[in-house]
Amino acid sequence: MVSLRCKLIQIQDVAGGRIKNKSKDFGCCFRVILHSQNFLNMEYNKLVAVTGLPGLYELVSSKSDGAVVRSLDDGSTKFAATRSHNFSHLESIEIYTQQDNVNLVDIFNAIEKAGGSLPDTKDNAALKKYFEKVYPEMDFEKVYTSDMKKMVKWYEQLKKHNIEIKLTEIPEEPAEEESPESAPEEKEKPKKAAKKKEEAEAKSSKEPKAEKKTSSEKVKKEEKETPKKATKKK
Repeated sequence: MVSLRCKLIQIQDVAGGRIKNKSKDFGCCFRVILHSQNFLNMEYNKLVAVTGLPGLYELVSSKSDGAVVRSLDDGSTKFAATRSHNFSHLESIEIYTQQDNVNLVDIFNAIEKAGGSLPDTKDNAALKKYFEKVYPEMDFEKVYTSDMKKMVKWYEQLKKHNIEIKLTEIPEEPAEEESPESAPEEKEKPKKAAKKKEEAEAKSSKEPKAEKKTSSEKVKKEEKETPKKATKKK
């Protein structure tokens, strides 16, 4: 990126008043700079492999009859019809192993971890030997040398354009928390129950007093009534 900018400045300085004569070179450098800037925002989850087309592509937009894709090699865009091509997101590609299938990212990480030079994609024996060393759990009866060739070429493209190899992180759903409004309501219920209990106890304590009053009144009435009856007998 820096060398491209320097080249562009040199053309302007050297040409001086004759910049018109160097307009083709200037335009070429300018396009290259814009092309390199396009890959700075490239993300792994936007990349697809298209059958019948070499290399990797960025999915620009999709339609009912196809998709517009941008090549990682030259930055050119083209429309690929679904009647002629199939599209596979790199994130969705899985590789056969002796146990469960693994995502393509796991293979790329193993290649990066192994380091060293990549095998010659024209040599099938070298390809198989390389992956036997890098990822021995791979099922080599189901994974063909043509698949290994694609993985090596794709890895080279990703590294060439400094695209980070990682899967999209799915955000975790936050745990449901009790709303602050519901807590006070629960606290208020015991208070109400306690108040009702106190009222009931107060009523029960008042009732015996009322009975005592009524019994004493009856005694007084009886005492008043007995003298009257005695006087009548006399």
